[in-house]
Amino acid sequence: MPFYLFLAVVIIREYKRQNFYIFTAIALLITLCDQTASHLIKNLVKRLRPSHEPSLENIIHLSQAGKGGEYGFISSYSTNAFGLATFLILLLPSKYNWLKLTLIIWAFLVCYSRIYNGVHYPSDVIVAMFLGITYGFLVKHVLLKLHIFYKKNDKFKNDRQKGQHVTAV
Repeated sequence: MPFYLFLAVVIIREYKRQNFYIFTAIALLITLCDQTASHLIKNLVKRLRPSHEPSLENIIHLSQAGKGGEYGFISSYSTNAFGLATFLILLLPSKYNWLKLTLIIWAFLVCYSRIYNGVHYPSDVIVAMFLGITYGFLVKHVLLKLHIFYKKNDKFKNDRQKGQHVTAV
């Protein structure tokens, strides 16, 4: 939770007037990622988690978190982590490159934890990563297409499109 609160503070400080739209986009993104992974794909594929696979019972040592739900393809935690990381990497300006690297590491650690805890196969998290990245790009693209969110550099581009004379510095 402290990491998510920190991200919220960064967004609020960086995008004062637009943070409502950004938080709405993040809520939409997490909903898309989670519902697609947890309800659509898991129920279509119905592949048992390693923790529920009878042939692996003696090999897997579960954490106190337990076995998880019955089906594991794909990991919704991994989808959510990579969706959010991708969206914020595309959103945040370059002065936050250190945070972008942190987001990538954090997303990979989420994926690793799912495998380490015995609740997902590597393929569960790899496919989830790609789905999360895709949704992160999609939501950022929709935000730009709806003209709800502009990059800070877009004022220059918009003024040029309107025919106003702008001097580049």
